[in-house]
Amino acid sequence: MSSKELRGVIPALITPMKKDGSVDFASMEKNVAYLSAAGVHGFFVNGTTSEGPILSRAEKKECVRLVKSVSGGKQAVCAACIAPSANLVVEEIKDIESVGPDYVVCVTPFYYPVSQAVIIDHFTKICGSTELPVIFYDIPQHTHNPIDLATRMALVEAGLGVGMKDSSGDFAEFSRSVLSCPKKDFIWIQGSDLLDAYSLGIGAKGMVTGLSNITPKPYLDLVACAERGDLAGLVKIQARINEIARVIPAAGGRVIAAIKAAVAHLGRCEPWLRHTALTATKGETDAVVAVLRGIPDLE
Repeated sequence: MSSKELRGVIPALITPMKKDGSVDFASMEKNVAYLSAAGVHGFFVNGTTSEGPILSRAEKKECVRLVKSVSGGKQAVCAACIAPSANLVVEEIKDIESVGPDYVVCVTPFYYPVSQAVIIDHFTKICGSTELPVIFYDIPQHTHNPIDLATRMALVEAGLGVGMKDSSGDFAEFSRSVLSCPKKDFIWIQGSDLLDAYSLGIGAKGMVTGLSNITPKPYLDLVACAERGDLAGLVKIQARINEIARVIPAAGGRVIAAIKAAVAHLGRCEPWLRHTALTATKGETDAVVAVLRGIPDLE
């Protein structure tokens, strides 16, 4: 296990881009510095919101190095190593170990459909290849290979990995996982912003959240409510997060485009995505800004 506890608010970092599609490391430094100073508990680097699957291995390594440097060891750094097969994941982990992430994060095999037995074999090979603690990442809308409840429990019972980020959006399955988990120190992390309050309420350790790039304050408030057992407060703050989430339909349902347009409006990056055609249009950007202006005390 890493010496840095994985808990609380873990922004799923955007990777700022320049208009030519290259990584804007200066803007990334600005955004990480803002989030670190605000008091987030960790960083999730090179995942879905980071456009990790379309970054080069060298770019991903530099992103982890930058986050480690800027945060100065105050936050746990989780490096997502997203590749379709175990051998490719293992190669990426070995490459990124040199910049010192606190955790590595891995999805199921993807592109080809696989059985649950193959998923267990996949994660077994990955966990056996590294001394770094491994977080499993269930995001079936992209991998098309979900991790079912029996497989989740089998992974826990086998002592494979130290936690799971669930981005399935299936709260029933997440709840069953948390409440039936045989090991109380296994880290359950919610990956859907709209489910954060309820997940903390049933015992999740934290949340990986893309929208916290815009402002981490409501998420930090959620954690404070959970720590003092304030269930009414959790629900109230979740409603505030739901209002912030309206930037997503404002950008045509494109999550990363919405977040980048919002963060650009707040002065911490440009709005560009690596696939520049996916960047929010002027009309979408105006709609995102209108949402932000309608939220009182946005920080």
